[in-house]
Amino acid sequence: MPAPYNYGPTVLADGGQYRVWWCSQLPGIGPPGDDVLHAASGSPAGPFTDSGGAPAVPVFSGQPGGFDGMHTCDPSVLKVADRYYLYYTGAAGDDHAHGNSIGVASSADGRSWRREADGAPIVRPSGEVHRENAYGAGQPSALYLEGWFYLMFTDTTASGAGWNGAGQFVLRARDAEFRSQVEALTGEGFRPAGGARARSVVDAFSADWMWVPALDAFAIAHQTADGTSVTFWDREFTSHPYPPVLISGPWQEGPGLVRRLDGTAPVSTSDPCGTVPLDVLRATALLPAPTDIRHFGIDVTGFDGCATPEQAAVVLDGFAVPSPARTVDVLHDGQRIRVERRSVAELLVAGVLDQRVSAVDGLPVVGTIGTGAEALRAPSGEVALLDDEGRLWTVAPEVAAANGSPVTDVSQSEWDSRPRGGDLRR
Repeated sequence: MPAPYNYGPTVLADGGQYRVWWCSQLPGIGPPGDDVLHAASGSPAGPFTDSGGAPAVPVFSGQPGGFDGMHTCDPSVLKVADRYYLYYTGAAGDDHAHGNSIGVASSADGRSWRREADGAPIVRPSGEVHRENAYGAGQPSALYLEGWFYLMFTDTTASGAGWNGAGQFVLRARDAEFRSQVEALTGEGFRPAGGARARSVVDAFSADWMWVPALDAFAIAHQTADGTSVTFWDREFTSHPYPPVLISGPWQEGPGLVRRLDGTAPVSTSDPCGTVPLDVLRATALLPAPTDIRHFGIDVTGFDGCATPEQAAVVLDGFAVPSPARTVDVLHDGQRIRVERRSVAELLVAGVLDQRVSAVDGLPVVGTIGTGAEALRAPSGEVALLDDEGRLWTVAPEVAAANGSPVTDVSQSEWDSRPRGGDLRR
């Protein structure tokens, strides 16, 4: 990259690609100040480029007259339903130390962004304590879990920050703009927002986080002397269920965890119940500003991530296991669908495990898709296989062909009238 600095990445595993947004500015492009750039790659190690192999280009910049008029930096991106959400640090002028706040924008494609919350900040500095570091509120990291948008961020003016302003604070809300049922993490758990920011979850700047279903825990990545440390918190932030781990190597600026679209951890395709891949991108050089973003990672092992039916349902969603009925059980939305042909099941899932997971027996079997089962095609072109209960399971057309299923074209009214099982398209 020809830019003098590149740092603060956020990374999503998205449709077979790794998409990254980060803080930079290309020479001669746009108004002065920080921009958010975007690029993608088939590997977390890169190389990352824009469409057609072109260099990365800015996709989000300052809005003249706004709180973010000059600087838009520290992006955190996630996707909920059909919208991408970008949380970012905004500042109106060159003096970051007096005015940083957090904004949010949304997009249908992750490239063309629309400011939300009427273009106003959704999180401002609390102003509780005056410190030499008057940076304010910024460096957000967002995730979505069980109907809640979670936001972790820096606030150097909060009462719970350290002497140098370090600390990470947590809000959650039912909507992406943090207007509905907003709660703050306190020493007594989550409470309605509005009190002092006294509870920090890690003594750090520029942290990133994700929810790890296999560990039933939050993982917070932050820089320490030897690299990126990952600290784990239980669901209610009452204890550390696992010791911290270190992703070693050089660094100059905060990490971006490789996450799924909703900000949860990727699942190992080879060992989903016993391995969690932890991958980060981070700036490694200071020339003179942080730049040279590189990939680092380790695998966390030594746990049983499928110990209960509830955990197995989440961790193994989109996987399949051998069935005692000489079929293959495909796990989908906490249920099992039995598929007679293993070759067909392999087209529906991320992986078929060689060994059965006992906790799966606690999940209901809702139907069986037999070899040669009838298939229907809607006027829109969607194809669905029928299970033995008459429910439609939407699949890719090649799945119906692999199952030896005759396909019958039906009217939209007939398609709509059929009971639905679910969408098994990958």
